[in-house]
Amino acid sequence: MVLKQLAIEYARRGACLALVARREKKLESVAHSTTLIGCQDVFIMCADVSNPEHCKLCIEETIKYYGRLDHLVNNAGIAPVSMFEYCPDVTNYVQAMDTNFWGSVYCTYYAIPHLKKSKGRIIGIASSAGWLATPRISIYSASKAAVISFYETLRVEIGNDVGITIVTPGLIESEMTQGKFLSREGRLRVDPEMRDTEISLMPIMPAKECARAIVKSSCQGDDYVAQPPWIRPTLFWRVFWPEILDWCNRILLVPGPGQPETDTLSKKIFDLFPGVDRYLHPGTIHFPEHKGDAEEIFAYYH
Repeated sequence: MVLKQLAIEYARRGACLALVARREKKLESVAHSTTLIGCQDVFIMCADVSNPEHCKLCIEETIKYYGRLDHLVNNAGIAPVSMFEYCPDVTNYVQAMDTNFWGSVYCTYYAIPHLKKSKGRIIGIASSAGWLATPRISIYSASKAAVISFYETLRVEIGNDVGITIVTPGLIESEMTQGKFLSREGRLRVDPEMRDTEISLMPIMPAKECARAIVKSSCQGDDYVAQPPWIRPTLFWRVFWPEILDWCNRILLVPGPGQPETDTLSKKIFDLFPGVDRYLHPGTIHFPEHKGDAEEIFAYYH
């Protein structure tokens, strides 16, 4: 969803696109959507961004095809969802760090020389989970906090040679908010009950609106983008009143001793109001389809 909407927004601005993901059918579908709105050129590649050789090849092939690179958008993400102590094997979560963090690092490493030539920009899509300390997503939060820290430090190192926009979305219409998670056994699966436990009454921003805000801010050179707007004050809570934020998360999202992982106060409140999700969540969230693997988009702006 986010991949598609980002590609469409770049296409609306006249960009030539190079799209990368693991699933060829998804790439073809996204490419077709961009051509319908007049995109002149779309180049697609199947690759796994957790593999550095794949990342290197993607950058090289894009340069061969277009001759330049203007924007690199790193959007890969896998979300392990489970209380950390319940995980039977912590190495099951290595793939999340490999995709979420190292995928961005690898792509950035190979793209920087070309971005310096074009005075281009990196758009690193992290997450507000990098500071919110939300239960059940400790590894995901750690990977996104690492992305934020990496790009903030890189921004200092390379100065004005390459622009860097750090995006910290909250809950956005995506495969993750549809309930597609990495289970504690290390398998990607759709789990609507766990989704309702984790999200409950929190509003979800449509992917189209989020993508529009990301591309607009990136093209005008903003250093940071936080969407939806209500997520921004949570950073101040984390800085000035962390104890209150932690207390709220613990009370609402952590089950009582000996209770099932999905037996949380927030979900109980959510279940008291059947149909309320129709007003808080996009329609695609209610009936998730099985969706495949993590996504990555490269947008090359001419």
